[in-house]
Amino acid sequence: MTTQQGDLSLLQEPVAQQLLESRIPARLAYTWEDGSPRVVPIGFHWNGTELVFGTPVDAPKLKVLRHGAPVAVTIDSDSMPCHVLLLRGNVTVDVVDGIAPEYAMMVRRTQGDEAGQAWLDQMAVICPQMARIRVRPTWVGLLDFETRFPSALERAMQRAQA
Repeated sequence: MTTQQGDLSLLQEPVAQQLLESRIPARLAYTWEDGSPRVVPIGFHWNGTELVFGTPVDAPKLKVLRHGAPVAVTIDSDSMPCHVLLLRGNVTVDVVDGIAPEYAMMVRRTQGDEAGQAWLDQMAVICPQMARIRVRPTWVGLLDFETRFPSALERAMQRAQA
C-alpha cells in the first residue's frame, strides 16, 4: 500500500530523495499583489527539513513572499516515466550578508565545482546581500507514474478494473 498523498513521510521515498538531490530547478508558485498566480523556476537546496532558495534582496518576488506566505513547489523530471514531487508550505525569509550558504551549495551541485565557483565569484561582486527563502513542507505529493498516479487517473484505472 502506498503512502497517502499529503503525508510528509513521502519525502523519505527514493523518488522524492532523487528529485531533492537533482540538478533540476524547482518551480516556485505564489500569488502576486493583484491576486494573479506566478510561477518561477529557481535553484534550490534541500537541507533535510526545508527547501531553501537564494535570491537578490531586490528580487520582485520578495514583495509578496513575506514570512508566512503560502507557496507551492514542484520538482519534476524531464524523462518518462515522469517523476514529480509536489510541496506546499509557508515561507520564512531572512537576509544574509554575502552569498547564502545554501545558494552556494545549490550552485556547486547544479554547475559543478569549477563553473559553480566562477558563478559564485561573479555573484559575490554584484550581490553583497542575499535573501534566503525557506519553505518547510506542510503537504507533500509524489507521482512516479509507476506506482503513484494523479488521483483522477487512479480512479479511472480502478473503474477499468471493476
